[in-house]
Amino acid sequence: MSDPDPGQRAVSAAQPSTADADSRVVPLNSTIAVEPNDSHRLAALCGPYDQNLKHLEKRLGVHIRNRGNRFQISGSERRVRVAGALIQQLYVETEERTVIEPDLVHLFLQESGVDALLADISRDESPQTGERGEVAVRTTRKLVKARGANQAAYVEAIRTHDINFGIGPAGTGKTWLAVACAVEALESHKVQRIVLVRPAVEAGEKLGFLPGDLAQKIDPYLRPLYDALYEMMGTERVNKSVERTVIEVAPLAYMRGRTLNNAFIILDESQNTTIEQMKMFLTRIGFGSTAVITGDITQIDLPRGQESGLVNVRKVLKDIEGIHFTHFNSRDVVRHPLVQKIVDAYAAFQINPGADNPQQRP
Repeated sequence: MSDPDPGQRAVSAAQPSTADADSRVVPLNSTIAVEPNDSHRLAALCGPYDQNLKHLEKRLGVHIRNRGNRFQISGSERRVRVAGALIQQLYVETEERTVIEPDLVHLFLQESGVDALLADISRDESPQTGERGEVAVRTTRKLVKARGANQAAYVEAIRTHDINFGIGPAGTGKTWLAVACAVEALESHKVQRIVLVRPAVEAGEKLGFLPGDLAQKIDPYLRPLYDALYEMMGTERVNKSVERTVIEVAPLAYMRGRTLNNAFIILDESQNTTIEQMKMFLTRIGFGSTAVITGDITQIDLPRGQESGLVNVRKVLKDIEGIHFTHFNSRDVVRHPLVQKIVDAYAAFQINPGADNPQQRP
């Protein structure tokens, strides 16, 4: 990069002023113009099919529209200021580069140090502060609202981090919200496809002897993901998207050797991955992609003595910037009221297997 500290102006521009202190989450529509108005440089800045702008939108949590050399940016005030400064910085790069690929935009953002600033902005915008209304995911057929602080934080993390882990008991909305965010990203053209992955532990990952094509073989293991997709997109549209590979379903073993760019990838039931499988999956993630990994470490079906990849990854990646862990508990369960009690009972039994269940005592 020509600038030894690219993006520094963006970081400085988004620091809250005294006037911002009482109202840091301010919606803003701003239009900036880049000069000179050079069509070749503008094409390099935007990238083919506006891929570079889409990458900035996804990474910064803003909406960007452009006509000629004018860029309209909408979002929270501090995010808009960051985006505007970064667009200006990237336009400077087009003086020396005739092509700016999405991977160069990714590296530019990495070098800018903007991730740390975005983390601060996300904390300021957290719904737990009471500074804004409900967190919701909007799809064509459904408005999915986050219930409770953990679900809201989970949705926000998915929108602002490339790799997210949702860990907790059944019924806490981990998979449901991940699918909703995937559909939202697809419908807003932030990604080009959705990839659904699940370890088929029950079949030992050996699916060749089952009848049907690949999708039919693993369909029973991906049924919860399909159910969510059908509700948010409609059965006919989902089936057509699967036919056109806009939505792809695959067992975890079939991910080896692939690189997934511009995709929203969901790995469900990840507690049943081995350490090697988890590493393999995480290294498939390419530029412009978001990955959400969900699992419940109390429901591991691996052979006794084999460590779960989900349990291991919490220790290995806990301090990596750009990766977020959301931990759910029984209070986040949104199914039948008895499910919360069941989760608590099993948790108590695992801690002290020899003790009587106090809820069963007369």
